[in-house]
Amino acid sequence: MTDAIFEAVWASASVPLRDAMDLAYLTGQRPADALKMTEHDIIDGHLIVTQEKTKQPPRIKIIGQLATLLDRIKARKAGCKVKTAALLVNLNGKRLTAPALRAQFDKARTAAAVAVPDLAEEIKQMWFYDLRAKAADDTADDLGDQAASNLLGHENVQTTRRHDLRRGKIVALTK
Repeated sequence: MTDAIFEAVWASASVPLRDAMDLAYLTGQRPADALKMTEHDIIDGHLIVTQEKTKQPPRIKIIGQLATLLDRIKARKAGCKVKTAALLVNLNGKRLTAPALRAQFDKARTAAAVAVPDLAEEIKQMWFYDLRAKAADDTADDLGDQAASNLLGHENVQTTRRHDLRRGKIVALTK
């Protein structure tokens, strides 16, 4: 997934879906794990993720864009009458559910394909889960394959390379 495809879908997304896309991308977590994240998972400046599939507990530093996102979520939740510890909430402040996430994503993807016809085919092929692979690719490009593996909670880098790294290494020319 390219930045342009991500941005096209994000621009067509509802506020709760934007939060979900940003959280899933920045943390590199599976959709189900992102939906389960709560304020109680924020400890000593880290977001502690308990992964359902692997049971790995990566501690993600709350800095930069993730800190900004969590502040944005907190401010939005403060204006809701319903209070929940869940990080991802709908417009009423209730926990965002997997079916709601899927419906909102499908709607945003369809709208993005119309809004950006040059990328329509690629946008239609995008799945929410692809944000995990994008997080892996972007992290690997900036910090290396091991950092991507750590973010995704894999025990070894080979798992990350096999399942989530899709772009290939950046290489230099001969001359």
